[in-house]
Parts: sequence; C-alpha cells; structure tokens
Amino acid sequence: MRPDRAWVRLGSGRRLDLLDPQPGQWTDRDLAVGLSRTYRWGGHSRWELPLSVAQHSLLVLVLRQQMQPHQPLTPGEALRELTHDADEGLLGFDPIAPLKLHLGNEFHALTARLHAAVATRYCLPDWQPDDRVLHKRADHLAAASEAVHVAGWRHDEVRDTLGIQLTPLRDDPLPLLDGMQPWEPWPARRAAAVFLGKLRELDGAAHVKAPADLTAVIAREAMLARLGAAFSRLPPRSRLRCARPLTGNSLTDTFVHVEADDVSQQHVEGVIVDGERDEDGQWLLDGEFTVFTTDEELVLVSGFNCTTEIL
Repeated sequence: MRPDRAWVRLGSGRRLDLLDPQPGQWTDRDLAVGLSRTYRWGGHSRWELPLSVAQHSLLVLVLRQQMQPHQPLTPGEALRELTHDADEGLLGFDPIAPLKLHLGNEFHALTARLHAAVATRYCLPDWQPDDRVLHKRADHLAAASEAVHVAGWRHDEVRDTLGIQLTPLRDDPLPLLDGMQPWEPWPARRAAAVFLGKLRELDGAAHVKAPADLTAVIAREAMLARLGAAFSRLPPRSRLRCARPLTGNSLTDTFVHVEADDVSQQHVEGVIVDGERDEDGQWLLDGEFTVFTTDEELVLVSGFNCTTEIL
C-alpha cells in the first residue's frame, strides 16, 4: 500500500482526500449513507441494531428546536445542527468520548479539516456563543437519553460516569417509523433515507416553514414505499420498459413534481423510472423521461416543455 494514500473511495465513486478534503469530493447520498453506517456507543446496543450517527443527528436537530419552540430555526441553523457530526460519517468513525482524548493533535486536525469542508459545502452559518450553548445542551440531552434507552446505562451512571447532569428523556422525540418502537435504532437504509431527505430539503432553501420538523420527510418515505410496492405489482412487460425500477427508498428513487409550462397547468408527481442520465447518474430533466406517478401510472414526460422539481 502506498504510504501517502489517505483517501477513501465513496459509494458514488468519488475520492475523499482525508488529508485535504474538498467540498465537492462527496455527494449528499455519500454523506447520508456514511452517517447511517457509523455507529454511536462503540456500536453496542441493547437492541438488535446499533444506533447510527444519522439517527442521532436527526434527534439533535429536533431537540435543539424544542429548546426554543416559539423561535423556529432558520434553514441554515437547522442544517448546521443536522450536519454537526458529518465528519464522522465521512471518516466512518465515531470514537467514544474517553478515547478522543488519546487520539492526538493530528486526528483532531483531520476532523477540523473535515468540519471546514462540510461548512463550506453547505454554506453553514458560523456558530454564535448562544447557539453553541443550546447545541451542546441538545447534543448532551440526546447522549444521556441514548445512553439509557439504547446503550443500557443506568440514570446514575449517566450522571456519575458520563458526567452528564441532564435528566434523560422518557419519550422519544423522533417520529415513530412503521414497525419500530420508541428509541429503537433504525436500520441503516431507513436512517440514511430520512437524513438524506432532510438534508436535501434544507440545503439551499431560503424558506422552509418548519426546518426542524421531520413530518414531510417521513411522509415522503412512506409514499415511496407505497409506490415501490405498487410498481412491483405491474405486469412484467411494463416493468421491463423502465431502466431504473423503484426500490421504495429515496436513496435510489428520485421523487419529482412536474408541471407543464403551457396553459394546461397539468402536473404529476412520482418517481422517475426511465430516461437519460449524466455521468454522475443523475436524471437529465430537460429531455424525455418516464414517471411512475402517485396515481400508480407510467407517464412519459417531455421535460423541455415542463418545470421539474426534485422533492
């Protein structure tokens, strides 16, 4: 192995240089998947699955907003909360807190460079002192609650061993996913999908009514799951016409709203299942493409006569 190689190949095929990370070296999906496969509490859990950093990040976002319920976060502030541990997903490593003290200056410099690349990539606002205090409180409250409900610590151990003086929450602030119990760690694919949906909603958004609310993102995932099941019931001949079958998950499905540019005002919503794509695998929306709509129909769209928004 080359001693000067310190880059990692991501799922997208891009290379992330860990010694000199640049904002364009990963995709949003790379980040979501990385966080969903990076685990808190050393990967230990009293549940069947460990808790991902992706789920933790969503929890911190919700808790941070609950601390100021009458003062909605801006999209930028919400995005800053959501990506506060993004370096761990890019690195694939979340060391337990006591270990961080022994990792040395070089490791801390590496994570600082990753933080800087993330801040640049997503145009994150600088931390202000009051913001930082509230963020830390949300992060510590999440940790205390996870320690009890996920990792199996006692309340007195949270206080005396972990040194967190906040009382762990009883109720799980995250929306309950179908088939899941409160505080149960989500499967990596579901955690990645919800994180990615929220990241896309916030990134570059000027106006989001409730930046910390996960309702719309989770409802969209439920819609995709329904469409995935409906697509699988189509006649084989219809499914074979589609280059990209539905999976029922936003990690691979592209959900769009398409509106005709003429006076007809016709519009459809659904998942793109066929068309041309660029070298990065993204659908080309200015040509013809096929959508499996929310009415469970295959519709051919002429993109050059429409306005298409990825949801």
